[in-house]
Amino acid sequence: MSVNTNTDASTASATLREVSGLDGRPARLADSALVMIDFQNTYRTGVMALEGAEEALAAGARLLERARAAGAPVVHVINDGGEGGPYDIRARIGAISDEVAPAEGEPVVVKQAPNAFHATGLEEVLTGLGFAAGSGRDLVLAGFMTHMCVTFTAEGAFYRGYRPTVVAGATATRSLAAPDGTALPAAALQAAALTTITDLFGVVVPEVEDIL
Repeated sequence: MSVNTNTDASTASATLREVSGLDGRPARLADSALVMIDFQNTYRTGVMALEGAEEALAAGARLLERARAAGAPVVHVINDGGEGGPYDIRARIGAISDEVAPAEGEPVVVKQAPNAFHATGLEEVLTGLGFAAGSGRDLVLAGFMTHMCVTFTAEGAFYRGYRPTVVAGATATRSLAAPDGTALPAAALQAAALTTITDLFGVVVPEVEDIL
């Protein structure tokens, strides 16, 4: 599999968001709820270590600080993969990284699927914070992994009537084997995942500083 990154932007197809007339403006932090997805030690070392994880974590910490300063509600999501594995939330490996640890009163939602809304209380938590499903309100998403839990949580938010904005610089992923066996670099998978989101499910901004 080869990835051509040299296509001129002027030749790219219109996005489904554009065709559908959906708003392309990014969220404003003060008007949003911030959802921090799987910022776990899982992704910093060992078998699930991501390329660019430390940089994304630092960006996530800046985003979290800005959201708190803006008075935006914050929800933390953590993936529980069971005892003894890299997603063991009872152990240090599966814990939320200290740099983005929840503050007192910030809810933590435990999930077991890529879509943080699936079989969890995330929607109820957001409703309790004034962000009911179907309200068209803004969610700002950041975390790990871009092609998996970030993408599918953005999709889940979209189909529940939210307006998700993903901060690309506060996300990261890893290289994987493509179906034909060739290596797909993390940068290519990152770009593909963010492109999938921008095609329909939400708005993507490059860096934390691009969120007002």
